[in-house]
Amino acid sequence: MSEALTELGGYIEAKRPDCVLGWDIAHGELNLDVTLANIAGLVEFLKGDATCRFTSLVDITAVDYTGRAKRFDVVYHFLSMYQNQRIRIRVAVREEDMVPSLVAIHPSANWFEREVFDMFGILFSGHPDLRRLLTDYGFRGYPLRKDFPTTGYTEVRYDEAEKRVVYEPVSLVQEYRQFDFMSPWEGAEYILPGDEKEATK
Repeated sequence: MSEALTELGGYIEAKRPDCVLGWDIAHGELNLDVTLANIAGLVEFLKGDATCRFTSLVDITAVDYTGRAKRFDVVYHFLSMYQNQRIRIRVAVREEDMVPSLVAIHPSANWFEREVFDMFGILFSGHPDLRRLLTDYGFRGYPLRKDFPTTGYTEVRYDEAEKRVVYEPVSLVQEYRQFDFMSPWEGAEYILPGDEKEATK
């Protein structure tokens, strides 16, 4: 299998040197690092080329690397049912970059791109309807960024008195922020049922 993927990686690099920055094989999948500007052209090539035929877009996601100038990797997963191969494409983007939308090539990219926008704040140029998908309309921030607080910014609850959903700023009292990492079995002050006989000896 890795021989076929090595051959495929060399083939794609030779055919599209304008796109491919590098490639490797990991976990039985070919990984391509590609340029942002030519991502749509490369995906179209991978879909239509007789050797590749990656016609199924499986997923689009992202990874946040806060210390890098190009903060995010947008990651695409494709499947070729004809060749029984998988490929992963990584595109490094800055926070302010716009990634070309793939909806015209793969209509299934629509909701994947909306999810990446909603969770990471990455914008896709040419997307027909780029709006939040998983969070609420007034949601502030992007939950899968590493700088997003684990408590969030607002708390949502149903108010029985007002008979509606209420949005409030998160207010956690300080004692809930203290974490005791001791095992519940260490230093226990209580005696389990049946152990009282042992304690009296």
